[in-house]
Amino acid sequence: MKIPVLQTVGLTKRYGSLTAVDDLSLEVHEGEIFGFLGPNGAGKTTSISMMCGLLKPDSGRVLVRGKPVHGGDPDVRARVGVCPQETVLWEKLTSLEQLEFIGEQYGVPRRTARQRGGDLLEALGLSAKANVLAGKLSGGMKRRLNLALALVHDPEILVLDEPEAGLDPQSRVLVRDYVRSLARRKTVILTTHNMDEADRLADRVAIIDHGKLLVVDTPEALKRTMGEGDVLELGGTESDLEPAAAILRRSFQDVSTVNHTLTARGRDLLSHLPGILEELRVANIPIDHIQLRTTTLEDVFLALTGRRLRE
Repeated sequence: MKIPVLQTVGLTKRYGSLTAVDDLSLEVHEGEIFGFLGPNGAGKTTSISMMCGLLKPDSGRVLVRGKPVHGGDPDVRARVGVCPQETVLWEKLTSLEQLEFIGEQYGVPRRTARQRGGDLLEALGLSAKANVLAGKLSGGMKRRLNLALALVHDPEILVLDEPEAGLDPQSRVLVRDYVRSLARRKTVILTTHNMDEADRLADRVAIIDHGKLLVVDTPEALKRTMGEGDVLELGGTESDLEPAAAILRRSFQDVSTVNHTLTARGRDLLSHLPGILEELRVANIPIDHIQLRTTTLEDVFLALTGRRLRE
């Protein structure tokens, strides 16, 4: 049986006439990596801030193990660790001093905080920087240190807001592998603009737009809603794609055009491709680019919201 470790019930937040989060109700299960996705301005950051207890909702509740986050009990809020999108560090403290300081703010004894801090720095490839001032670290190192700060008090739930933002490729792989290693030991809530990251890491994904929850399911189940088979994409001008769409509809029922890209979904697309290309050539229809791929979470997102994640 899936055990809900965090629940939102009718969570709502307004800023004047704007409803940033609109009656959000969902459950995050114990030990899962939960992807929380939405385009810019969808209400992700506001939702996350309320889940962490940093922002009070206008209505609704956030529960951790059945206890309200906004009920005034600091022990409930301490069960949640937050790694914000913006790096928050004290540049005149060393990496290890930062971890000791944050640990003590949560009531962790200095010796314990120092031990945990050392272990976290080792796990995140920062042990050589333990005694280096934060102001001297590179941007990627600061991001990794920010992640360590969210974990030093050993929270039950870890909230990661764009954890790969600003990371070089090597650091991105390190952080991704470390987050994956936390699964089952901790519950992770992850916001990201990287659909591949969400697909690889998340056990379940929630997609919101305009403050409303659109869907919650596993990445594989969400991709299956788009139908079976592969995806063929043709890029070109609107005037060229219209006759190209007519050609594709002779073989496939699921054909659509969005943002100068003609998309067809169906089984065995590869075997149809030579014939399609020949028909386009004979009809003298120019195509800017052609791509054949499998269905992705980006396809699901686009179908639900009408825009890509970064728009």
